[in-house]
Amino acid sequence: MPRQSRREAEAMSTAALNVIRARTGSDVEISAAIVLGSGLGALGALLADKTVIPYDDLEGFPGRGAAGEGVSGHGSDLLIGRLGTRSIAILTGREHYYQHGHAAAMRPALETMAELGAKTLLLTNSAGSLVADLPPGELMMIADHINYAGMNPLIGEPTDRRFVNMVDCYDPGLRALAKSVAGRLGIVISEGIYLWYSGPSFETVAEIQMAIRLGADAVGMSTAPEVIIARMLGLRVWACSSITNMGAGLSDETISHEHTKMMAALGADKFKRLIPALVEAL
Repeated sequence: MPRQSRREAEAMSTAALNVIRARTGSDVEISAAIVLGSGLGALGALLADKTVIPYDDLEGFPGRGAAGEGVSGHGSDLLIGRLGTRSIAILTGREHYYQHGHAAAMRPALETMAELGAKTLLLTNSAGSLVADLPPGELMMIADHINYAGMNPLIGEPTDRRFVNMVDCYDPGLRALAKSVAGRLGIVISEGIYLWYSGPSFETVAEIQMAIRLGADAVGMSTAPEVIIARMLGLRVWACSSITNMGAGLSDETISHEHTKMMAALGADKFKRLIPALVEAL
C-alpha cells in the first residue's frame, strides 16, 4: 500500500469508528469480530440486541465501488450485538482481491475492529476440497495457508510492522478450543492447508493438481490477506472453510458461483451451532 494510501486507510478507520460509536454508543467494545464468507449470511441472525450499519455508511468498508456490483452471496452490513454473553461484530461480507485488485481492501475494516477492542478474529469462507474424505458439506479449520496468489496486503507499509511473523498465524490454542467445542456438539471438523488463488475464475484441472502436489487440502479466493493484516494488528486468528465443491477434475460436478452459494448452506447449519459456542468459550 503506498504511503499516501496508508494515511487514507487510517483516516477511513477513524471515520468509520466515529459512525459506529454514534450508532451504538460511545462506550461500545467488542471481544471478537467475525467475517462471513459466501452464502453464510444467515449467521447474522444469531445476534441479539444488534445494530445494523450498512457498509455504505462506513468509510473504507467493503463497497460496490467504481467497478460496479458487489459479490452475490455476501452481505453488505456491519452488525454489532451480543452472541450469548459476548459483545461482537459481524462483517456480513468481505471484499476480495479479484473485485478491484486491492490486496489490502479489508485493512480499514479490520483496523476498525481492533480499535473497537477486538482481540480475536474469526474468519469463514467457502472453499473447494482437494481431499477425497473432505466432501462438500464438511468444515475444515485452516491450520496454515499457501499464498499462491502472491499478492500481499502489507506491500507499501512504510514501517517495520510489515515484517509480520506468520508462524502459527492460525492460532493453535483457538484451533484446539474449536475442536473441543465441535466434539462436544457432535460436529465433525478437520484441519488442513488452504491455498489462496486470486480468482475470480475457478482453477484449472492442472492448477488443482499442482495445489495437491504443493500440499494444499482446499483452495479459495479469500482469507489469506485478512490473516496477514490481522496478525500485523496483533489479533488472534481462527479460520474455517465450508467445503462447497471438489476441486476441478476431482468430481463430475459443475463448479460455479451459484453452486457454491447453494452448497454453502450445508456448512452454514454447522457454523450456526459451532460459532456461538466457540465465541462463548473464548
